[in-house]
Amino acid sequence: MSCLGSPQRPACWILILSSLLLISVAATAQMSLSVSNLACGSVQVGSIVIMPVAVTNTGKQTVTISQAAVSGSGFSFAGPNLPITVAPQESARLSVSFAPQTAGSFTGSLNVSYWASWGGKNAAHSSANTGALSGTGYTVTAPPTPTPGYLTAPSSMNLGTNILVGTRQTQALTLSNSGGSSLSISAATLSGSGFSVSGLIFPYTLAAGSSASLSVTFAPTASGTDSATLTLSSNASDPSVYVGLSGSATTSSGTLGVTPLSMSFKTVTIGTALSENGSVTAGGGSVTLSSASSSNSQFTLGGLTLPVTIAAGQSVPFTLTFAPTATGTASANISFFTTASTSASETASGTGATIQHTVDLSWNASTSTSITGYNVYRGTVSGGPYSKINSVLDPSMSYGDSTVQSGQAYYYVTTAVDSAGVESSYSNQVQVGVPFP
Repeated sequence: MSCLGSPQRPACWILILSSLLLISVAATAQMSLSVSNLACGSVQVGSIVIMPVAVTNTGKQTVTISQAAVSGSGFSFAGPNLPITVAPQESARLSVSFAPQTAGSFTGSLNVSYWASWGGKNAAHSSANTGALSGTGYTVTAPPTPTPGYLTAPSSMNLGTNILVGTRQTQALTLSNSGGSSLSISAATLSGSGFSVSGLIFPYTLAAGSSASLSVTFAPTASGTDSATLTLSSNASDPSVYVGLSGSATTSSGTLGVTPLSMSFKTVTIGTALSENGSVTAGGGSVTLSSASSSNSQFTLGGLTLPVTIAAGQSVPFTLTFAPTATGTASANISFFTTASTSASETASGTGATIQHTVDLSWNASTSTSITGYNVYRGTVSGGPYSKINSVLDPSMSYGDSTVQSGQAYYYVTTAVDSAGVESSYSNQVQVGVPFP
């Protein structure tokens, strides 16, 4: 059709353009290739990883992959040899290698060229598609040279004041290796009287970053102040470490007192706990508190690190916690003992209680038109027997049972009563488990 000189010429160009677009869409449907993206992850610098890339023929014609070009630092095409053909709706795997030369993040692309033949005289059609590539290079640094062993200990230690002559006071001395290599402690030497050390066998190896405890004991033989120097010898970068020891002794035996003399915890719910504070006091001289006990496991002591020496006129705090495990009143004797075989005590009491639970019941109305109310029955065994628990006829269709016990299972049924006072048979049974506490 010729449109030259025709007033309809613009319309003819529109028809021709539409035909070309249809031909282009048809070509796309006949031949289409999808290239997947590839993430190579982290690869050490100087190493290489080869990974597959899926290439899928999503068109209607068998395509021939003629060329694969890779761009991006560190990325290379690794096979297979081209060309290769891919049938419709089938996939092929191309391989890409990633060999980072420096640390950092890298990106690239895989461009795949392909062609197919169809139409008159098997005309060849070609196209290309691209997939994204990514990867990260990292380096491994050599570990630093470890630093020598370094022995640390407190510069001084006080073993207590007014320690009763003839008794012993022991404390733990912590030794630490803050260096980067293990060290060997060859000896622990004392200069001065009244002190001794134990707990480690020398030579003793102390690993880097670890600690050990050396027991230091003060056993005075006369009243007054004693002092000594403990020297720790090792192959560490600080070969000699010194600890100053001190303590004082007395021949006067102190007395032990407890405040308050009694504690009342009132009512505490089972499953919870309540704590009260108290203190132990030394009078007339220092005392060494060696142990403490409770006659009832529901009452536990805390806040004391024993043994502990209490100077005359001084006190140490403690906490007493009541955690009931049963309902009812509980009591205990809390006793404190010294190394001089003296003691002091206080009493404690409290009541354990459970949470008051309520079972809320509801039911559907009776289909009878002459119903005036309902009765609620409860049993402790499935299938009964049941006992009525509502004191008056319940005109509503709900009831709250607040007489249940924690940890008990109950079984409920209801009946309907009509205006003539006739009561129906039991409804279906409902089981309820009341939690504890």
